Amino acid sequence: MRSPKVSIIMGIFNCERYLGDAIESILSQTFSDWEFIMCDDGSSDRTLQIAEKYKLKYPKKFVILKNEKNMGLNYTLNKCLAVANGEYIARMDGDDICAPTRLEKEVIFLENHPEFALVSTEMVMFDELGDWGIKKVIERPSKNDFCRHTPFFCHAAVMIRKRVFQEVEGYTVDPKLLRVEDCHLWFKIYGRGYVGANISEPLYKMRDDRNATNRRTFKARMNGIYVMWIGFHLLQMPWYKYWYVLRGAVLELVKCIIPLSVYEFLHKRKFDRSVSNE
Repeated sequence: MRSPKVSIIMGIFNCERYLGDAIESILSQTFSDWEFIMCDDGSSDRTLQIAEKYKLKYPKKFVILKNEKNMGLNYTLNKCLAVANGEYIARMDGDDICAPTRLEKEVIFLENHPEFALVSTEMVMFDELGDWGIKKVIERPSKNDFCRHTPFFCHAAVMIRKRVFQEVEGYTVDPKLLRVEDCHLWFKIYGRGYVGANISEPLYKMRDDRNATNRRTFKARMNGIYVMWIGFHLLQMPWYKYWYVLRGAVLELVKCIIPLSVYEFLHKRKFDRSVSNE
């Protein structure tokens, strides 16, 4: 049987409220040459049952995997990668929504730009009240842009050449990389001499509500500092640029001590507000 062009991989965990909408946004894509691989990471709600219903309805399109216990996103996505057959690997989260043309435009970009290892897009931020901002992107992030201490690709909206994933051996499974597995992946890819790009169009909607903010724990912030340190080593940054790691560490510590309401206000101010709820 012919392999699909794109393998969509998704780790799912206790997302029964939103998973159906996420899956339906993939079923509504203008590009249809895909397989959808989901791995349940020990959910305690109906997440796995919802995924299995789609497998029953579309047996040739869906692959459902299961972890016996919660293993974390790094491990779970690697499990999906191990059975992926596509030339391109697309990410997706279980509580987000793709624009109908997302996959089509990302495939066209990679087909037309073989010099890039990956492509992602701008993303619309939304919560229970609707859309509230747009995450703008740098179209062609360079190695030096990593000094700004922020991810330069929306992980959930990214599409990566499978051969590049294989060369960097997928996601690194390490407790110190939980919640920052995407940043570490970018460091590994750029450390091998590859580069990525962004499409300056919001083709992905990311749920970023109060619950999402709560997930940014002290441990996750410390992991962010750790990944910057090892990432600069992977990129072979000169010693004088390591002060950016120190600056980032101070900023992360400040975010840990300010009230959640203040952090949430400052967090949302980072995004372009020119969106409509129509």
